[in-house]
Amino acid sequence: MAMTDKGKSYSVLTMNTLAFTVNFAIWTMFSIIGIRIRTELGLSNTEFGLLVATPILTGSLVRLPLGVLTDRYGGRIVYFIQMLLVAIPTYGLAFATKYWQYLTIGLFVGLAGGSFAIGIAYTSAWFPKEKQGTAMGIFGAGNAGAAVTNLVAPLIVVAFGWRAVPQVYSIAMLVMAIIFWFFTYPDPKQVERKQKQEHLTLAQQLAPLADARVWRFGLAYYFVFGGFVALALWLPKYYIGEFGLDLKHAALITMFFTLPSGLIRAAGGFASDKWGGDTVTWWVFWVSIVCLFFLSYPPTTLTVHGIKGDFSLQVGLHVTMFTVLVFIVGMAQGIGKASVYRSLADYYPNNMGSVGGLVGVIGGLGGFTMPIMFGIASDATNVRSSAFMLMFAVLAGVMIWTWAAARSEREEILEKDASLRNQLVQGHLLDARAGAGSWLHNWRPDDEAFWLATGRRIALRNLLCSMPALFLSFAVWMVWSMVVIELPKIGFKFSTGELFWLAALPGLSGAGLRLAYSFVVPIFGGRNFTVFSTVTLLLPALWMALAVQDPNTSYVVFVVIALLCGLGGGNFSASMANISFFFPKRMQGTALGWNAGAGNLGVGVMQAVVPLSIYGGALAVMGGGPQNYSDPAISQVWLQNAGYIWVPFVLLAALLAWFGMHNIRGARATFREQAVIFRRKHAWMLGWLYGGTFGSFIGFAAAFPTLLATQFPDSGLLKYAFAGPLIGALIRPLGGWLADRLGGARVTYWNFVVMFVASLAIAGFLPSGSDPGAALAFYMSFMVLFLTTGIGNGSVFRMVPTVFMTIHQLWAKGRGEEAMAKAKRDGEIEASVALGFTAAIAAFGLFFVPVAVGISLQTSGSPHAAWYVFIAFYLSCVLGTWWWYRRKDAEIRCD
Repeated sequence: MAMTDKGKSYSVLTMNTLAFTVNFAIWTMFSIIGIRIRTELGLSNTEFGLLVATPILTGSLVRLPLGVLTDRYGGRIVYFIQMLLVAIPTYGLAFATKYWQYLTIGLFVGLAGGSFAIGIAYTSAWFPKEKQGTAMGIFGAGNAGAAVTNLVAPLIVVAFGWRAVPQVYSIAMLVMAIIFWFFTYPDPKQVERKQKQEHLTLAQQLAPLADARVWRFGLAYYFVFGGFVALALWLPKYYIGEFGLDLKHAALITMFFTLPSGLIRAAGGFASDKWGGDTVTWWVFWVSIVCLFFLSYPPTTLTVHGIKGDFSLQVGLHVTMFTVLVFIVGMAQGIGKASVYRSLADYYPNNMGSVGGLVGVIGGLGGFTMPIMFGIASDATNVRSSAFMLMFAVLAGVMIWTWAAARSEREEILEKDASLRNQLVQGHLLDARAGAGSWLHNWRPDDEAFWLATGRRIALRNLLCSMPALFLSFAVWMVWSMVVIELPKIGFKFSTGELFWLAALPGLSGAGLRLAYSFVVPIFGGRNFTVFSTVTLLLPALWMALAVQDPNTSYVVFVVIALLCGLGGGNFSASMANISFFFPKRMQGTALGWNAGAGNLGVGVMQAVVPLSIYGGALAVMGGGPQNYSDPAISQVWLQNAGYIWVPFVLLAALLAWFGMHNIRGARATFREQAVIFRRKHAWMLGWLYGGTFGSFIGFAAAFPTLLATQFPDSGLLKYAFAGPLIGALIRPLGGWLADRLGGARVTYWNFVVMFVASLAIAGFLPSGSDPGAALAFYMSFMVLFLTTGIGNGSVFRMVPTVFMTIHQLWAKGRGEEAMAKAKRDGEIEASVALGFTAAIAAFGLFFVPVAVGISLQTSGSPHAAWYVFIAFYLSCVLGTWWWYRRKDAEIRCD
């Protein structure tokens, strides 16, 4: 490299680092001024956590688009514009007076955090591969801007008041932008592409994001960077509350965490260049988890009953030892921030903008979510060190996931290179019995000999291990509908409309997640994603259990929890797509029916179990006391048990999936290959039909108790409402079995005819004017409707793989065996995605059915208007099934 180019690279590195330092100082300034804002507004710990985390959210989410822009237009212009845009809201923050204003402006200030994605891509473009770790480490040392805030901001607060901080920072940002422009140069890779007239497409930039390894690095960065940001924001408050320090001294001591952690990042880059990014990251994890173990232990007084009397022992960390341990964690995180990006540069040298942006998004989300979780945990447990307990749990999960991913990649390499495996076995470096582990190769379920000899046993094992996870997913998804009914009875002042929306929101988020989860199995592996998606159920279950114990919990928090319950609904798409790969075409209806039936069963069981669990304190050992209940017959309830009861079972289901399930190596596809499903007419048609079966099942499961309570309040039938979802779930495997033997379209058609008749009967038995209606006939007609939703769920899902396999076989007909083999693979991939896609459309039933019933009740006092819409919908399903799949000249006849 010529001297002039070398001088330019050092100048760019210096300006990038200084600009990142100023940006980071602005990004974390709420850790100081937020304490004064909290005092002025009287904020709770949870509200304070949300305040300091809001800029982190924006700074995280914008990293990916800013990285993409940097790859396309060059770092110099993007960085300059970004700094100008940050200066404006930063200055405006000084004039805010209300909580919502601080949150809104904080979102725009968060753009400062996106500077990392720009700078990391701009820096890596100026240095050769062997020096990129050191260069990116030096740039990353700019996160010492958090220490600058800890040192400078308190002095400004003392001298001029906290509102002077954003004004001074805004001016500093403008000055930095001007200096940056005059001492930097165009991105060399961008210049080279212009000369060659090459233009990166968005698809080229985003292609590496389908690689599971990128997400693995994101998880690592979630801890090393997200954890660092979270502690930088939280430690001043922690020192004040736990050790009684004032703001000035708390901020000064926090600087001993933030400053070294930022500066040592350069050393982390050097170490990663020498020993490898993955190795350094793994050592960072081990050092951190040991320190977090001691930091997690709360101050405790032990009373010992001695021979001569009682005496007490004080167990806890002194401020000095606490600071030393935090210092070590900060140093380790600083090294880890560099080592993770050194690994990225090894694997994705030409996509550092998009890949680095995504990893930065995940890491930044750690800085957003952890302070909020810290606040919730401290409010709920009344233990400050619960923040470190959470970090310990996060890191343990990241380490397990990283280890498993690395092991899987190692096995994949060894399976592809038999000679390398033999060399390792002969050198006693590998067990000769080590096989494919969780990955299956050459999976051929439609080969009868293979199926009888090997396939059936493995497929049944995966089905049985999948069912408990899906059962719990449905239970957590629908549990909110039962909790909402109880909230007013324990003191929450929410209107009827607000309660209806809380009951409907899990359906909205669950449907959206189902659409996203439709594509994940071919990318990440069915077993891997089953474990991950099952563990995520802990988040809404535990948060719900904590929130219902505090009558001051805001409606917004409950909205977030309701949306998170949709995680359970989303799991269905991934689970069904995964199981479809394991079974031959002739058995898919039955297999999918059993898997989905187990999931649907979770609704009925949940509706039966939750009322029993909340009326006793058996689970109080998990945390919290009883709540006063408005029912004179019952004085107290433990509503938190509605969430706690699922926790041990979720953990067991995740372990069962981990040790009992497999991934299928051949079932791999990129997002682009799968996204063709959006252009398939029959995907939308089948989604409409499945909305008539599963959408009705899940929607009426939520609305049926409300209908009984409002239309027949004196019938005594409300306590038997759980029987409907239970019947619908138990009968679903029969629907799949019948479809396997009689044909999916035939069973579906006659099933919709019965649903149409049952819906007419229900409308006739509803109260109308002076007619009180017929409660028992209404209930029995609804049982028939639930019965047909279960049968239809199985039969429609049997149709999905048949339709898509037939489409591809028709296209390949007469084009040879190779074309037919490709058609079979493409048909299997599209069928698995279509299963999730149709399920996503149908899941909106949980949203629309309660909303339609609620609107009808509120506007007319009767559900008749909603019921006429349902009747017309079932008639459309009857006609649609006959036209597209049943009649003699149907486009895809499925009888």
